[in-house]
Amino acid sequence: MTFLTIGHRGVMGVEPENTLRSYLRAERCGMDVIALDLRLSKDGALVAVHDPEVDRTTDGSGAVADLTLAELRGLDAGQGEHVPVLEEVLDAVRVPLQVFVADLATTPVLAELMLRRDLTSRVEVASDREAVLAETAQLVPGVRTVLHAASPGSGAASVVDRALAVGARAIAVYIHRLSLETVESAHAAGLRVTGRAVDTLDLLRLARALGLDGAATDFPEIRSTGRFTA
Repeated sequence: MTFLTIGHRGVMGVEPENTLRSYLRAERCGMDVIALDLRLSKDGALVAVHDPEVDRTTDGSGAVADLTLAELRGLDAGQGEHVPVLEEVLDAVRVPLQVFVADLATTPVLAELMLRRDLTSRVEVASDREAVLAETAQLVPGVRTVLHAASPGSGAASVVDRALAVGARAIAVYIHRLSLETVESAHAAGLRVTGRAVDTLDLLRLARALGLDGAATDFPEIRSTGRFTA
């Protein structure tokens, strides 16, 4: 299987995270997949923002859920970029997307869009909440899902069992917390395994040594060249 390089929030190490500018650069740099985060605005728009609040990533303040799309559009998300909606991202880049969903409220809105635009072959859904993945699978037949885990849990079987229970096809774990036992257990169960965040060549070598199927990174150099220096 091809080793996938996943652009984390675009290439957030060099561009404002979760912006069209970051996604476009990730595509130009040859990332195989672009990972982004989704939340709902006050008026129900699917916007690409990681945090529950806009304070860290924009010049505004307040909870995403308390701001309308128009209000979010008025914020500077870095270098003059605005907060994009998912459909903008879909229209701007052709690279497959991995969208991270943090809460159940977002799930039916995303499901409606995926069904309307027939996105099951292009968009996979990731979450650290099994309920989100289970609900998505119920609403969107054939959807590919990814279970995010901070660590494998108590034993290699833990995260594998959790993923299988909700029909996920892959797991994503912080690379510092991955063991060869976990990777082999996941592969034996037919699951792909990716590590995050692989931002140095040493970590990339570790990802290869562990036999991972891919790595999420903040930096385009991890994809394009071996000349990266941390």
